[in-house]
Amino acid sequence: MNMKKRTLAAITTVAILSFSLGGQIFAAGNTFKDIDNINGKEKIISLKNQGLIKGVSESQFLPSSKVTTAQGIQFISGGLQLSLAAIDFNKAPVASGLFTKVKDKAWYAEAFINAYYNRVELPKDIDPTKTMTKEEFTNYLVQGVEGIGNLPMINIVPVDIADDAALNPSYQGSIQRSLKYKINSLDANGKFNPKSEITRAEAAIMLYNALEFMKTGIKS
Repeated sequence: MNMKKRTLAAITTVAILSFSLGGQIFAAGNTFKDIDNINGKEKIISLKNQGLIKGVSESQFLPSSKVTTAQGIQFISGGLQLSLAAIDFNKAPVASGLFTKVKDKAWYAEAFINAYYNRVELPKDIDPTKTMTKEEFTNYLVQGVEGIGNLPMINIVPVDIADDAALNPSYQGSIQRSLKYKINSLDANGKFNPKSEITRAEAAIMLYNALEFMKTGIKS
């Protein structure tokens, strides 16, 4: 399946984002009442209107709430519709066979398995309970996009990042590509803020940008 078809399938999937742990999720009402002051609120509303995100209540999205690694991987795996459909197994994989801290019966176990087999490089000892940083989420999201899109290697001119020294060196490439793909942008001071803990609003906006990129491809 080509990248465009995969993207369209992802966009039409209903209610695939599950951010909350252990609590009931409610379908969003006509308006999230707590995103009026959020930059990019139109993107959050667009995803909600497409059925791609839900709030934690009928009127609340909790945009500033931090995203755990479990929620972040579920977000990426569900939002990009990662699956095992194109992979043949003699025996169905289980999370405990791949990760030391992901329980087989955890609500997020399937998301971790799907991400792993779709070229998202998750560490064996990844901790689902840990809050996810912006650079971590970016790295995994870009890997997911490039994996399902079968994107070619591209030569890019690296963007000057004011806080480049704060980046995890292993994430530098994916962060630079996220800027090229317009999944991310630098702040007014030219900083990426890699160690900041990613919020629900930031994650939703990045997913929206990733899906838009997958529709249009790389533009010079």
